[in-house]
Amino acid sequence: MDLFGFPATPATGLNTFFNDQYSSLYAWRSIANANYHALQVTATKRMGRGLQFDLNYTWSKSIDLMSDAERIGPHGGLGGEIINSWSHKQMRAVSDFDATHQVNANWILELPFGRGRAYAHDASGWKEALIGGWQTSGVYRWTSGFPVNVFNGFLWLTNWELGGQGMLNGPAPRTHTTKDPATGVVNMFPGAFGPNTPPPPGFSAFRHPLPGESGNRNVVRGDGFFGWDEGIEKEWKMPWAESHSLQFRWEVFNVPNSLRFNTQTNPPELDEATAFGNYTSLLTRPREMQFALRYQF
Repeated sequence: MDLFGFPATPATGLNTFFNDQYSSLYAWRSIANANYHALQVTATKRMGRGLQFDLNYTWSKSIDLMSDAERIGPHGGLGGEIINSWSHKQMRAVSDFDATHQVNANWILELPFGRGRAYAHDASGWKEALIGGWQTSGVYRWTSGFPVNVFNGFLWLTNWELGGQGMLNGPAPRTHTTKDPATGVVNMFPGAFGPNTPPPPGFSAFRHPLPGESGNRNVVRGDGFFGWDEGIEKEWKMPWAESHSLQFRWEVFNVPNSLRFNTQTNPPELDEATAFGNYTSLLTRPREMQFALRYQF
């Protein structure tokens, strides 16, 4: 029965409107288009006075009808397939991989201590062996949030195979990575959530699409990426031969042990209210360190 007490299935029985031969028929057609616009700024310093670096910033927008190949199917990609073949431009939105802001950098810095450096430049013997010859290097990357679809769930209003996306009731909801201190669950929306609490505020911002609608694609953004790796090393020339040296290296991956969550691991679905927007995995790895001692000759 539906909400008004009428039968929820036609008098002719279940699956009346489904074709007897297939529920989906994938086809390729050159109707899609994509656009990418960007401002790219780069600052570079060649090695001099013990420092070199590259710093890059990109402000961009990528727009397309879908970011997956049509052959991938509804569960193999990010859910960007065409829902309504007769109105394919309903899917036009920012790309699944769009990141408005991106910053990345790499650098090498020779520490200013020891022979020929700014401090203790006349050092020799044990003092040079202790403080001289150190350098640090690193790489850094940060992006703004990645888009994610709010899926319609297991309802097929327009397409027999693809459920499509949820339809906005108004403005897109605000996102903010939030952790429930009681359960440890992390959600992309602020507010109460969990198995015994109401759905987060973002849930009520969407409705199921009507027949012919595809839903609103990529109107929500979750976490972006963050990475900072750093290494420090020192080299000692062996007193018995200048061609022999001992190198020590200490490398740290994800120096601040930061967390960024993957928007695609458990995308929000309108038929899963209690788990709507819950994250289940990370974009980042926990902090790791490695040490190396190398003898060269």
